[in-house]
Amino acid sequence: MTLPYTLTLATAVQTLRTLEPTLTGSARMELDASALRDFDSAALAVMLQLRRSAQAAGGDLRITGAPRPLVELAQLYGVDEALPGLEEALPVAANAA
Repeated sequence: MTLPYTLTLATAVQTLRTLEPTLTGSARMELDASALRDFDSAALAVMLQLRRSAQAAGGDLRITGAPRPLVELAQLYGVDEALPGLEEALPVAANAA
């Protein structure tokens, strides 16, 4: 699964409607965030909901390719640990502060 270039409050519902049906019960699914450039806190809400949906289907979700500003936003909101995969970018983002 891949997140779009833009994921804001205005596009969050449509993004969820597009991505949630692609979730399967596979053990670990990946959500590629590398294209994400225009986003707000709704992007975090979408990723958290996708992870909950993946877990409900018997799997889990890992974020890959997260841009540094997204990781920093997740840290600010205190949800970085709830989104596996972001921790790979955390030391870089933490040193930049």
